[in-house]
Amino acid sequence: MDYLSINKQAWDKRTQVHVTSEFYDVAGFKAGQCSLNPVELAQVGDVEGKSLLHLQCHFGQDTLSWARLGADVTGVDLSASAIAQANILKDALGLKAEFIESDVLQFGLHNTRQFDIVFSSYGVLCWLPDLTAWAQTVAGALKPGGVFHLVEFHPVNDLLAGYAYFPHGTPDIEQEGTYTENCDGTKNTTVTWTHSVSDVISALITAGLSIELFAEHPYSPYDCFDGLEFVPELGYQKLYQGQQVPMLYSIKACKCKHSDK
Repeated sequence: MDYLSINKQAWDKRTQVHVTSEFYDVAGFKAGQCSLNPVELAQVGDVEGKSLLHLQCHFGQDTLSWARLGADVTGVDLSASAIAQANILKDALGLKAEFIESDVLQFGLHNTRQFDIVFSSYGVLCWLPDLTAWAQTVAGALKPGGVFHLVEFHPVNDLLAGYAYFPHGTPDIEQEGTYTENCDGTKNTTVTWTHSVSDVISALITAGLSIELFAEHPYSPYDCFDGLEFVPELGYQKLYQGQQVPMLYSIKACKCKHSDK
């Protein structure tokens, strides 16, 4: 099964829907709105003058938000359509950024540049079959002393929706629509994998990174799952038997300053 071609096709089609959606609000972004959320802004901190690699950047809004905050940015994404739209957006805003069309794991095999920061967020890990190779990609892209920041949807939410929490050896192959409000009901084949939180942390440690922060969050900034309830000034929550379900988790991992990898 050529999962890369299947997912690439799905995300090429999704991108065309996303760029016209209220969810992504491209017009507002062009007018100066920041697409980054308080969770990642607080965790990553000041990026002025730092090099930043954004893995699985979609069509570049978050990447370009980091550029607006002063970072020297590079974005990587599987979808040719997303990268084309990212370059259109970059040119329209007159921002400096490099966008690379590549699967993350293939990028890791060929990348020779190192960055101060590697960043990835929201719905990214399920598209990757091999967390060991992913973590090695992250570690290889960091300068000694560099920092990796991940903000991801918590897999407990998927568990309550009927998916596995622990890896089970085979991917989930489904017909899915997209998550924006303007989805017309069209469905595309997608191939995704289950990863527990412990698998993510273990992969980063095995790749030589030191975990400096792990946090879980009860609110999501996005209304993109069934059964969410909006809480003013906090975001969207899910209750299970009256108790909050963890919606996000975040990780900060550092590369040793004396590392030669």
